[in-house]
Amino acid sequence: MLSGRRYLLDLSPEQEERCEEFGNICRAVWNTALEQRREYRRREAWMNYIPQAAELADAKREHEWLKAAPSHILQQTLRDLDRACRDHGTFKVRWRSKARWSPSFRFPAGNLVTVERLGRKWGRAKLPKLGWVRFRWSRPLGGEIRSATISRKAGRWYVSFLVDDGTTTPERHAMPNTSVGIDRGVKTAAVTSDGDFHDREFITAGEAGRFRRLQQQLARTKKGSANRAKVRARMNRIMGRVTDRRADFCAQVAQQITAKNAIVVLEDLKTRSMSASASGTVDAPGTRVSQKRGLNRAILDKGWHRLELALTNAARYTGTTVVKVNPAYTSQRCSVCGFVTEGNRESQSVFVCKAAGCGHRAHADVNAAINIKYAAGHAVSVCGDFGTSRSAKQEPVSRATGRTPS
Repeated sequence: MLSGRRYLLDLSPEQEERCEEFGNICRAVWNTALEQRREYRRREAWMNYIPQAAELADAKREHEWLKAAPSHILQQTLRDLDRACRDHGTFKVRWRSKARWSPSFRFPAGNLVTVERLGRKWGRAKLPKLGWVRFRWSRPLGGEIRSATISRKAGRWYVSFLVDDGTTTPERHAMPNTSVGIDRGVKTAAVTSDGDFHDREFITAGEAGRFRRLQQQLARTKKGSANRAKVRARMNRIMGRVTDRRADFCAQVAQQITAKNAIVVLEDLKTRSMSASASGTVDAPGTRVSQKRGLNRAILDKGWHRLELALTNAARYTGTTVVKVNPAYTSQRCSVCGFVTEGNRESQSVFVCKAAGCGHRAHADVNAAINIKYAAGHAVSVCGDFGTSRSAKQEPVSRATGRTPS
């Protein structure tokens, strides 16, 4: 099974400068190749990796600066672009901005990477055109190296090894008859149908205040100035710590949930669409932009998509199956009788069924998580009804007895 191992690099000034140069060259290759692809698509023609790789070889003969970077990291950049265009569409792939994109590049040939351990805390790796680079030995490699990626985050350089750890996904979970539904929210990051609440603060009050002041300072700096770069670096250091906490939280929650459950059910949430801006255009300005902006920040802060990725990754080691279901009406449906109405959810945390003869009370997120778990075994139509349930206008049907309560 392929797995990632990331380590903090301890580069010399010359190596840092070279990594920065490699990253800039890869960024230029990405942007040039993307513009070429878009121009071909405007003419209703097609361009893919093979002709672009051939043109890259010709470009290296004309432009000496392209020869500074290893050939295979430039070819890997074109491969990454080719996959991104096939997955998302040529005109939806983003440019790599010099100000916003963090330099990164990949050595795809694992046989060209040599790793040695220097002591209890340090190791070193030999990379093409970089030589020996020291890194903090924070965990064992645990397998054969397939590739190595160098990246910069919050002012620090990291190396990530893709290794084959020799493990395989179990054919059966240790507890095969277990399942759980997970409701992701903006108040609590994840609530399970078992009644477990998983949440934490990813940014402290002091960090939030400093980041706000840095944003104000950034607005007063001149674009392209050295002071602006320094302010951005300080902002990146704060958000880098926040991102690391979020990733650590998601990994821990995913490991706990997949270890105890053979089936994990999630809502099929389109996070990118849900967190899109409501500002609209000049001709058609959006409404309630400020409220939508706050909701977008809350969604992104809780890391909905990152948790989904962490669950998918952890499931490989436990044999857990991750299922996604239609999210329609899961927060408005009673988990006991199945009655659906907007009034069932009295507040963010209080759920009280308004069906005659039911009156079920529960935490709203727990009730939604139970509905999500239940939906995994039933077809959910476009209008939000379960396949074995009824329309919202029909009399409620008890899931326990299958009859209309009197």
